[in-house]
Amino acid sequence: MPSETLWEIAKAEVEKHGSSGGEGDGLEIGEKSVFFIGSKNGGKTTIILRCLDRDEPPKPTLALEYTYGRRAKGHNIPKDIAHFWELGGGTSLLDLISIPITSDTLRTFSLVLVLDLSKPNDLWPTMENLLQATKSHVDKMIMKLGKTNSKAASEMRQKIWSNMQKDHPDFDSEKRKVICKTLRFVAHYYGASLMFTSKSEALLLKIRGVINQLAFGINKSKSICVDQNKPLFITAGLDSLSQIGSPPVPDNDIGKLHAHSPMELWKKVYERVFPPKSINTLKDIKDPARDPQYAESEVDEMRIQKDQELEQYKRSSSKSWKQIELDS
Repeated sequence: MPSETLWEIAKAEVEKHGSSGGEGDGLEIGEKSVFFIGSKNGGKTTIILRCLDRDEPPKPTLALEYTYGRRAKGHNIPKDIAHFWELGGGTSLLDLISIPITSDTLRTFSLVLVLDLSKPNDLWPTMENLLQATKSHVDKMIMKLGKTNSKAASEMRQKIWSNMQKDHPDFDSEKRKVICKTLRFVAHYYGASLMFTSKSEALLLKIRGVINQLAFGINKSKSICVDQNKPLFITAGLDSLSQIGSPPVPDNDIGKLHAHSPMELWKKVYERVFPPKSINTLKDIKDPARDPQYAESEVDEMRIQKDQELEQYKRSSSKSWKQIELDS
């Protein structure tokens, strides 16, 4: 009887691992994905570079960027791999969210929302638009996963949690209280961690530890700081509604706010202090191909030529259709 070939042995090993790990039985997975979304120019690239120990200046993110990192687990053991995705453009490129989040990556996926607190009036609309778009797509992926693996889909609904990271600017006491309490509520609502950071080396090290936990599964920090006069640091599960308290609004005013859900109530309270700007200014829809910082004369000249040819084609096509209608 002939012995098995190398390819037959490899195929059998793949099928063995596939059948044993397909039902969410706790098999350790060596690849994870971390997706950074948030405010434009909010510091997402800086955090990623810091986590990967890359000493290079951050460049503007054009649309959706990808990089990866590896971490050794031990001698003769394959390295863990972390896939880092970053969405640029703030809320203007929501359609690209569907690229890194798939039914295949969902089980090992983490979301990092980076918000710029130096622009508090943009905070809630930015957060709301990004989280709603992400949740909508994740729900679709869970439904798709449920058609082939109902147990894994059920686990996803129970375990999905985001990780939120925000910058920490200076505000007066009352405004800072509104920001801190609101973000604590939102983070707790989504089962997320909440961290304020800046360019401080100590804070960046804390953030790096949290991202490494998401990317490589190392032990999660249990430290906590809820003092609103300091950068908040609250890992998922360590906060509670009783500690957060009610929305920061006078008792005689809270009854005047008509809301259908706790999230809507907190939104109304927040927007009383920080009214949102126009939606048009937040979307910041701008064609990256026309951005001066990415100018290339030869490419741009060809683009102009092709645009003109396209317009001519549209006009000629329109005339052809009108002629056909007249003839008929």
